[in-house]
Amino acid sequence: LLLDEPSNDLDVETLRALEDALLEFAGCVLVISHDRWFLDRIATHILACEGESQWTFFNGNYHEYEADKVKRLGEEGAKPKRLRYKPLKG
Repeated sequence: LLLDEPSNDLDVETLRALEDALLEFAGCVLVISHDRWFLDRIATHILACEGESQWTFFNGNYHEYEADKVKRLGEEGAKPKRLRYKPLKG
């Protein structure tokens, strides 16, 4: 099951029903989301793009992943960074 931003535009009751359904789902679910609270409730593994084409696979929920990221990279290294786009050459 692939879900892209599933918590967008849901009321609280529907969001809770979705969380419960995902927690009971016996299969594999790939969720793409910016909703950290939602990820913390449902995720058991995290695959995170940490910038500069670096991907990290972590066993645990989002809160545990964030703590591990600070431990690995330090406070400054774990802060989000703005992407700088290179100008296109014609």
